[in-house]
Amino acid sequence: MESSNSPGGAGGGRREATRQKLYEAAVTLIAEQGFSATTVDEIAERAGVAKGTVYYNFASKSVLFEELLRHGVGLLTASLRDAAERTAEAGGSKVDSLDAMVRAGLVFIDRYPSFTQLYVAELWRTNRAWQSTLMVVRQEAVAVVEGVLREGVEADELSEEIDIGLTASALVGMVLVAALDWQAFQPERSLDDVHAALSRLLQGRVSGKP
Repeated sequence: MESSNSPGGAGGGRREATRQKLYEAAVTLIAEQGFSATTVDEIAERAGVAKGTVYYNFASKSVLFEELLRHGVGLLTASLRDAAERTAEAGGSKVDSLDAMVRAGLVFIDRYPSFTQLYVAELWRTNRAWQSTLMVVRQEAVAVVEGVLREGVEADELSEEIDIGLTASALVGMVLVAALDWQAFQPERSLDDVHAALSRLLQGRVSGKP
């Protein structure tokens, strides 16, 4: 996320590092005790900065959390897009690209489990100030999957009967829920194992293979 300073300058780098510390502190605390119970003082203490530093970077705790959601889903979207582009450059099919995105999603969730738990929980709350922002960034992630599905239909790799919007949402939801279930109830399974299971489901349901 860009700061008001030059990204290449020392000031910009320091501010980005501080904001990253605040994101990590906020997501950890809110995952542990909830948004309402988490105070700015606690976020500052966990991040190792002064309370005023929080307000210098973010106008309020709500703004911090909204930007945290935007930042985290932005990282997820970028990882999905990169996986699809790398697969296409290597000559893979659109189903291969979808499979690469499934793995990229699992890798992201494995790296940021607390953020993923918060993101999924917030999707179902309608009384939050950041609800509209969350819907926008969610759609950005889903749109990456929609784009690959649409290209697959246009290239006759996928059936034109596919409901692109619903299928994209279902694929993203499948990865999120399966990954959270894996971490909570089947942590002994490896990422490769979970990916293989989802890959078989993807190959059978989306590509039309038996």
